[in-house]
This record gives sequence, C-alpha cells and structure tokens, in this order.
Amino acid sequence: MKKIKYYYNTHTLRYEKLITPIRVKLLRIFGFIASALVTAGIIVAIAFRYIDSPKELILKQKNEALNDNYKLLSQQVVQLQQKMGELEKRDNDVYRSIFESSPIPDSARLKAMQADKEIQLVQSLGNSELVDSISSQLNNLTLRIAYQAKSYDDINNLIKNKEKLIAAIPAIQPVANKNLTRVASGFGTRIDPIYKIGKFHAGLDFAAPQGTPIYATADGVVKEASYNEGGYGNHVVVNHGYGYETLYGHMVRIKARNGTRVKRGEVIGYVGSTGKSTGPHCHYEVHRNGQPVDPVYYFYNDLTPEQYDRLLKLATASNQSFD
Repeated sequence: MKKIKYYYNTHTLRYEKLITPIRVKLLRIFGFIASALVTAGIIVAIAFRYIDSPKELILKQKNEALNDNYKLLSQQVVQLQQKMGELEKRDNDVYRSIFESSPIPDSARLKAMQADKEIQLVQSLGNSELVDSISSQLNNLTLRIAYQAKSYDDINNLIKNKEKLIAAIPAIQPVANKNLTRVASGFGTRIDPIYKIGKFHAGLDFAAPQGTPIYATADGVVKEASYNEGGYGNHVVVNHGYGYETLYGHMVRIKARNGTRVKRGEVIGYVGSTGKSTGPHCHYEVHRNGQPVDPVYYFYNDLTPEQYDRLLKLATASNQSFD
C-alpha cells in the first residue's frame, strides 16, 4: 500500500496531503537516469583503461607469444647468417683456391640483398612488421643458400674433373733441359736483339740446336698451327682449358695440326729460327685467362727444388732475348 505523506501548512495551520507535481517527478527521474549514465560511463572508461577484456587478454597473450617466437627466430637467423658467411668465406678462400677458380662475387650472392639495417626493438614492431622482417631475412638467406648450393655444385664438378684440371696445367719445360743450360732469356723487359732497346718479352727463350723436339707442356687442343712472318714464324698455340694457353714459336717444322688433341710430353714441333729470330731457339709463353704469365712458375713437374731455384735465377737475369 502506497504511503501518503503529509506536511504542515503554516498558512492554514493544518496538515495537508503532500502532492508532488508531475514536473518535479520527471525532473527527479531524469536526474537519476543522467547520474546513472554518467556513473556507468565513468565505470566503463575505467574498466577499458585498466582492465582488459577476455578477448584483449587472449590477443595480448598471443602477441607476447609472437614476440617471444620472433626473438627466437631472429637469433636463429643471425646464427644462420654467421654460418653462411663462414661457408662463403671457405668457398672463396679454400675450395676455389684449390681448384684455381675465380671466387663468386658478393654481388652475385646478394643480388636481391641490401646492407642490413640495425634491428628495431621487437616491442616497437607491429605484427605485420614482424612478419615482413622475418620474411625479408629468410628470403635473403634463401638467395644466399641458392647461390652457395650452385657454387658447391661447381666445385663438385671441379673435383670430378680434378685429373683433367691437373693434366691441363702447364708443368714441364717445352724442350729437354736436364742440365738447365738452355734458358737463354727470361720473362719481362729484355733487350730486343734487332732494335737494341728494352722491350717486354712475354715468355722464355730456350736455346737449342735446330731440330730439337718441342713438347706440349700440358694436355689440350691445338688452337693454331701456322706461320707468322716477322713474328713467331712457325708456331703452335695449344688451348688447355681452365683459362690456360701455351705458345711455342720459331719452329723449323710443325708436327701438330689444328684441332688435334695433344698430351703433355707429346712432340708438337722442332726447334728452328723462323720469323723474327736471331738464332735457333724455342720461344715459349704461358697465358692465363688471356694474359701472359711468367712460364718459370710452371716447371714444377720435372725439376727438383734445387734445380728449380737455379732455373729461377737464370730466368731472372737481365740479358738480350732471341726474338
């Protein structure tokens, strides 16, 4: 039963029934609702600011797990990069040096790579940035591994062809020279016998009687066997592969023929004095990758250390060449 309230009217000096106007009731109701809404808003704001929702808690846990995994993956990537660096260095400095093969330039291994930037703090990265960072590093490693795998395939082929490689490297003298008395002029600047001025001499001159056999110093294919007037005269050029070529000049007679395969120690011609020559001798050159190199460093197959040391001194003596 609803209670009825009364108040004392000082004007009429009587107790009268209290009647609340509808306007006041509406204002009270509005005020209650407003205060309730404000209070609720404050509570919700505090809750959202300091209290995580279940969904947010789950996402936060996943994000922490992702960050932990990223740290672990980053460490593994760094370790892989270090190992790849060691393999690449070993490939260039050891394996390819053994087989005298040019090292793979870093620009080839790292075509799609740029210099790595310092890794940002994990906490400052978003999920997409984390994924992009890991993907970029893994892609770089994938490219390096691919190039390294190709390099090891090349080295494997070199190993299989090791005997061919060794046989293709010039290793003996082009004429019989047991007493080391036939080296007449060495590699480098020498006095030209005709012009009497210092000129670059691209090979070694072996003085020998006309008709002395000239031998191929390594296995290969005869690239040229012809006469050159005013130059090497009757001469032979042998392509040994692996960047090696040898030239034998001033022959009295050529035995080898263009396109034929020759073995180390096989007679390819005979000493003479054809072309630009002042006496019977064999002018011998060794070319590596198209450039003349000192042939004296390619006589290790038929000389003792003492003989080689003596030959080296004879070849470096300044004198006049035969051509």
